[in-house]
Parts: sequence; C-alpha cells; structure tokens
Amino acid sequence: MRIIFALILIVGMGLAGFAVYMAQGRFSQYQTELAKQQQALKQNVPLKRVFVSTHPLRYGEKLTKKDVRIVAWPANAIPEGAFTDPKKLFPDNGKLRTVLRAMEKDEAILAVKVTKPGEDASVAARLAPGMRAFTIRVDVASGVSGFLRPGDRVDVYWSGRIAQRDVTKLILENIKLIAVDQIANGDQNKPIVARTVTVEVSPEIVAALVQAQATGRLLLSLRGANDNSKAGQIEIDQNQLLGIKKEVAKTVQEKKKCTIKLRKGADIVESPIPCPQN
Repeated sequence: MRIIFALILIVGMGLAGFAVYMAQGRFSQYQTELAKQQQALKQNVPLKRVFVSTHPLRYGEKLTKKDVRIVAWPANAIPEGAFTDPKKLFPDNGKLRTVLRAMEKDEAILAVKVTKPGEDASVAARLAPGMRAFTIRVDVASGVSGFLRPGDRVDVYWSGRIAQRDVTKLILENIKLIAVDQIANGDQNKPIVARTVTVEVSPEIVAALVQAQATGRLLLSLRGANDNSKAGQIEIDQNQLLGIKKEVAKTVQEKKKCTIKLRKGADIVESPIPCPQN
C-alpha cells in the first residue's frame, strides 16, 4: 500500500509540475501577444470623420445630404478645406451649396469645390475676397487657339507703339481665368474658340488692363498647370526681333589748316605753315 501511495504521490507531483510549466508558457505567450497589440495601437493613426461624395458630381448640381456620406479619414492626411462638421456643410437654414468643380465617387467634399450655402455656380462665386472679374477681348491667335479653360492660368502681353517703336511687352504673369466666353465650368474638355475671357485680378490691375486694352492689343500665353515661375521683365521691339542695331553717327572733325599769304610781284601766293600750338 505504501508503495502504491508513493507512486500516486509521485505521479501527482509530476502532473502538478507539468501543469505549472504549461501555465507559465501560456502566460508568457499571453504577455507577448498583449505587448504586440499595445505596440500596434501606438502605431495606429487617429481617424476623423470626413464627408465624401456618394457618386460623381458635376458642375452646377445642388449638393444634398443624399450626395454625401461620412468616412473615417486619417487625421494627419485630411485635405485642406474638407468638411468634418455636418452643420457647416448643411446649415440649419436649409440653404444648399452648388458644385463648382467635378468630383468623383468617394472624393472628399472641399470648400473650394462648392459654393457657399445658397449661392449658385456663378462667376461671382469663384472670386476670392478682394478680387475682381475683368473681361479681355481675344480671338483665335490671342486666345491660344481655343485651348483656354476656366481655372487655367495665363501670362498677359501687350503689343502696341511706344515712342515711334512697335513693342511687345509682358505686363502680367500667372493670371487666373474664371470664365471663357459665358462658360465658367472648368470641366469642359472640348476646345472653345472664345471671343472673350474673364480673369480674376485686383482692382489696381483692372485699371491697368483697361488702359492696356485701350492703347494696344492684349495677347494671352497659357501656363503649365504647376508652373509658378517668374519670367521677369520682357520687352521686345522690331529692331531687337530682327537683330537690327542702330548706327551711331560719328562726328569727324576736319584737321585745322594754317596758311600764310605772300605777295610775289603782282601775284599773291598762299603757302601752308605749321599751326601754332594752343
């Protein structure tokens, strides 16, 4: 009996030791997994609610609550001007915004792509504070062959006559177009041979353009989409264009001649002599 009891005791102690060993292994594994989860939580980027479109939106459409939905957006990557507050996108007065720029499905609704509540998609809605709209007459040549669209940026050249010289001069750089003819929709894909373009400029530049258009011809040069370079002062006249250099008239002074007159009989003879030094 004592032998059997001893064997049972030994087996029990072995099983107890094995159970303790297994428990320690499981606890260590749990601690490892917990540490991994905590590390992953530290690396997670905070999310914020942002309104996006539920379907493609086009210029001139009224923006309703059915056109948007809320998605989780990384807080450190939210586009500037995105709407996160439903009361700002849809105020309590019930006035709706209008789409100014085309948006695709799941694209963030940005302030620059919609009007203020209650406004239509007009030229006035596109003007920045303190800026004015001014219309420039163009044709196929001066209007870049009809490839201008609202939203493009152009340089403005003046061609006219200054001090009896035919001159072409760069007068404005990086000017934004807000309309071509009566079209303010920047989503047009077909070229338009326009008769007028409307630009966004300050009141001072409006006065300059009025004077320039009255005294000469304005021509536009289309800029690249991401080109913000400065061309500086550019002025070309006909002589520079053709490489003609003006000749400077040189004054040639005749060498002074000194003579003396001598009488020889009935004749008077004039003979040269060295001139006296002054």
